[in-house]
Amino acid sequence: MIKTYGLLIIFLLVSSITSMTTFAKTEQGSAVNAPSHSTPQTILVLGDSLSAGYGIPIEHAWVTLLAQKIAQQYPKNNNSYHVQNASISGETTDGGLRALPSLLKKYQPSVVIIELGANDGLRGFPLNTIAQNLSALIELAQAENAKVLLTGIHIPPNYGQRYANAFHQTYHALAKRYQTALVPFLLEGIATKPELMQADRLHPKAEAQETIKNIVWQQLEPLLKH
Repeated sequence: MIKTYGLLIIFLLVSSITSMTTFAKTEQGSAVNAPSHSTPQTILVLGDSLSAGYGIPIEHAWVTLLAQKIAQQYPKNNNSYHVQNASISGETTDGGLRALPSLLKKYQPSVVIIELGANDGLRGFPLNTIAQNLSALIELAQAENAKVLLTGIHIPPNYGQRYANAFHQTYHALAKRYQTALVPFLLEGIATKPELMQADRLHPKAEAQETIKNIVWQQLEPLLKH
């Protein structure tokens, strides 16, 4: 009788351990196989009229096309991204500095595309001021652990070729200094083709937006893989 009772206790203990192990495996498996519902990461575009779709329908602007491209590349159930366009026509680096802190707080972006400086250059702002403002924009974004993509631009030599060259070189110098991604020239292959530019010869037509999107995507995509 005692032997039988002892065997019964052993049987119950083994059964209990087996059940606990099975439960643990089931719980572990459900966690591993659980669908991902991660919150989309934000890509913030801080720009001027070149990113705000000046003179064209906004649905044709390169930022809109970029958002569509990203939605295709990164489905909602797999680390998706949301593009937030905070670009304003006529914006300067100084205006961007006033706007960026609140934008960073509101959207907490993982990537910030800085497309500013063209209006500064067209107005002949001091190069040191432009560089300082762009530096501050980069530092603000990086301080919030956001990756930065800086987009360079050429301006007409209204203030002399020396000024125009130094202006463009500012983007390269800052990208090197802060180790940011860089689009050397946002309107590469576009600005020199009148058929792709609006009458003011400063803003690209709708037909050029796909090309701009591809230029940006080439430098942006590596930032989304890490």
